[in-house]
Amino acid sequence: MINFRFIPITPHPLLSPYVAKIHVFESSGRLPAMERKLIVPNANFKLTLTYRNGIVAGIGDKTFIQGENKLSLTGLIDSPVMLDPQEDAQTGTIIIEFNPLGAYRLFHLLYAEVKNQIVELEDLIGKRVEELQSQLADASALDLKLQLLQNFLIKQLEKAADDPIYDYCINRISKSKGLVSVAQLEKETGYSSRWIHTKFSEHLGTGPKNLSEIIRFKQFYQAFSAGANPQSLKGQIYQHYHDQSHFIRAFKRFTGSTPTDLQNSMNELATKHYTS
Repeated sequence: MINFRFIPITPHPLLSPYVAKIHVFESSGRLPAMERKLIVPNANFKLTLTYRNGIVAGIGDKTFIQGENKLSLTGLIDSPVMLDPQEDAQTGTIIIEFNPLGAYRLFHLLYAEVKNQIVELEDLIGKRVEELQSQLADASALDLKLQLLQNFLIKQLEKAADDPIYDYCINRISKSKGLVSVAQLEKETGYSSRWIHTKFSEHLGTGPKNLSEIIRFKQFYQAFSAGANPQSLKGQIYQHYHDQSHFIRAFKRFTGSTPTDLQNSMNELATKHYTS
């Protein structure tokens, strides 16, 4: 039997406004070949350090391999991800997830180019990462690895410049649980939909409508992965989707399955990764 462990880590206070969560994932090996290794989009960017073993991820028709002691950045994901250790052996990974307010403050990138991609951080921001990876590999204690990573991110924050209109739109989408329209954002900010979309492309890699769809679905999948029966969620579904078929289309888009099919094949990886 494969054992999984998710260890939650409290972010440094300077990072907490921009970090959705930090956790350490450990496993004793691969899941059996027939089991689903599903990670569902949650609107967060991810900085990942594989300190023991490597990770193989499938996004759409692409496969990404992250080697041991490498840092990688996962852009905004809007399709299901299939994840497994590179070798059938003990695995240890630190995952830092940034909310949509955080990534643009920490990494100055063309975010549209990393959407649905997992890219080695060294390829994105250069030699500073090479030195950091060496320090991380030399650090035997997990606490020291976490300290090095958070210190690096705090230094990245020193270069940050706020974008208050973008931040306002992100907060409105989040507080409305994905229900606020782009037309309403235009009205509230005084900026055109084209301007808003450009800002989202620069800072997020996708438009406000797509982000809203991910966040709208996120609340249902959180409940679903915590064990709620889809039938018990029907009242909420009709508040957020036109009808049941609209919801089923969203469910298939983000999980690759229907609720019934997925409910019959849920495992610890799919549930704990989303709810931890």
